[in-house]
Amino acid sequence: MQIRAAQDADFDALWPLLRDVFRAGTTYAVDPAITRDEAYTYWMASPAATYVAEDNGRLLGTYYIRQNQPGGGAHICNCGYIVAPEARGQGIAQQMCEASQDQARALGFQAMQFNFVLESNAGAVRLWARLGYMTIGTIPDAFDHPEQGMVRAFIMYKALG
Repeated sequence: MQIRAAQDADFDALWPLLRDVFRAGTTYAVDPAITRDEAYTYWMASPAATYVAEDNGRLLGTYYIRQNQPGGGAHICNCGYIVAPEARGQGIAQQMCEASQDQARALGFQAMQFNFVLESNAGAVRLWARLGYMTIGTIPDAFDHPEQGMVRAFIMYKALG
């Protein structure tokens, strides 16, 4: 597997993956009716960097790194990760998270914070904890999950020093 910076030309392959995850409405607090152009801005244009994970030209996943807050909070980044359905359970998310930490350090970030990890996304919660992220806050009834109703969201943090 190779992780590399995403190019504009990658968006044709990324869009179906992003669209399906956003439309499902189970992991991201993004409008399920997001348009292709809005998704491009959200995933490709507004982050500090966006990456793709691929194997022999096959898209396995993607993630972005962005400043979590401006000004005095600019030293902390936020990331979002999506693994292609056919690649789940193969350690892709872990590899992308580990790579993102190195890339975040190279971009000058000192810490990484996940602002809205849904309790219903148990695999992500377990993985981030295993990789050293602390749960520093819990938001009750944070997300209206289409199958589970109101679920909590965790704020998870890790210093990158």
